[in-house]
Order: sequence, then C-alpha cells, then structure tokens
Amino acid sequence: MCTPAAIPEKRRPHGFAAKLAHGLTQALEHALEAESFGARQGLLQGLDPRIKLAGCGLLILGGVLAKSLIMLAVLFLCCLSLAYASQIPLARLAKQVWLGVLFFTGVIALPAVVLVPGQVLWHLPLTGWPISLQGLRSAAFLIGRAETSATLAVLLVLTTPWPHVLKAMRSLGMPVVLVAILGMTHRYIFVLLHTAMQMFEARRSRIAAPMLSRQKRQMTMAAVGVLLDKSIQLSGDIHLAMISRGYRGDIHLLDEFRTRQRDWWALGLALIAPTLIVWLQA
Repeated sequence: MCTPAAIPEKRRPHGFAAKLAHGLTQALEHALEAESFGARQGLLQGLDPRIKLAGCGLLILGGVLAKSLIMLAVLFLCCLSLAYASQIPLARLAKQVWLGVLFFTGVIALPAVVLVPGQVLWHLPLTGWPISLQGLRSAAFLIGRAETSATLAVLLVLTTPWPHVLKAMRSLGMPVVLVAILGMTHRYIFVLLHTAMQMFEARRSRIAAPMLSRQKRQMTMAAVGVLLDKSIQLSGDIHLAMISRGYRGDIHLLDEFRTRQRDWWALGLALIAPTLIVWLQA
C-alpha cells in the first residue's frame, strides 16, 4: 500500500521532456483560469471596457503623482477593494503580481537605500554603508508605485476579455499598429505554447529509454529550431488569411460597448483620485 507521502512522488513528472510538457500544460491552465475571472459577476466585470481602461489610467496617474506614502498606501488599498469587489483572489494577485514586482523593483530600488544622502538611520554591519531615511523613502515610493500600477493593469486584464481590451484601446485613439502588435503577440503566445506542448508530448511518447544529458540538449535545440520554423510559417499563413478577409488592424467584435450611468459614476470616481492628490499636495 502506498503511503500518502509517496503519492505525490509518483505523480511528479520526471525527465526533461516530461517536466517541460508539464510546465507548458500549467501555463495553458493558468491562462484559461485567468480568462474565467472575466465571466464572474463582479464590480469591474460589469463596467464598460472603455471606462475601465480610462479609469485604470487615471488611477495609475494618481499613483505617479502621489508624493506621500500615505496617499500611495490609500490608493493601493483602493486597488485591493476593487479586487475584492470583482471576486479576484488576493492570493492570485500576490502570486502573479506582488511578489514578482517586489523582487525586480526591489533590486532596482536597493541601491537608493545607501546612495541617497540624508539622515542616517544605521550602518550595514559588514560594509559600514549608511542607510538613510531619504533612501528608504525613495525605495518605498518606487516599489509602491510599481505595485499599484501593476495591480491596476492586472485587474483590467483579468476582468476584461482581451479582444474587448484591444477594442477599447482603439476606441480611445490608440494607434492601429500598437493594437495589432498586442493582439497578435497575445494570440501567438498561446499558439506557440500549444504547438510546443504537442511536440514534446509526441517526443515523450516515442522515448523508450532514459536519455543522456547530451541527447537531451540535442533534442531541445532541435525542438527549438522546429518550433521557430513552424511559427514563421504559421505567422505567414495567418497574415495572408487575415489580409484576404479584410483585416487592416482594427478590432471588430459582435459585442457593442454601451456606456451606462454607473460607468460614468465610476469614471468620475477614478478622476477624483488624481485631482484630489494634486489638490492636497498643492
């Protein structure tokens, strides 16, 4: 009889091809789960995509204009309230946004702690470098603005289908080239993931014995080359098919956007944030 601790070991993928196929499958499942958030009955899901796009832009502008950590913290709490009202799990935001932004932005902001002159709070034990209050404030502002902006951007994407986001961008005057690049990039990410998953599943089904490290590297490089060749051929075929059907970069959907009274109220509330921040800091 298998013990409970032994069951996960049997289900864990072994080998390079198995781990890669498992990773690709998890990436597709992650994307499908993200799309399911847009179908929930939440606050942001019920708003006009154009209003959501403009409102998120105004709130991001408010975060950039904030010169007080208290105002930035209040704006971040508003983002958490929007996520809760839109049925977006905070654990998902922490895993997908906050940890990654904290790591990468923290690496950029870390030198400011010791390089910005000001009131010295303490010295690092080994190097003796001074850590100033102004340096900590600068790092906190950089991390806080990055976390707030990234949270708002992810909330927009999670609560709005991607074609609606692209159409909203075109409705607000975004260039056709930018919208077309974003749309095709989003589509080809999933095409490449699906193609790569099929290739490695086919390769794994034909492996009869353990492979050497050199053989695994050769297989990986060959698969990358085949995947690149397939993607180039597929992109050319899709481009010709789209051009023959009249595609010129504009996003046309069967769903028509309708701005209701609550959408205007939401836009007004979003406009209050940067206005209030500028007025309080004047």
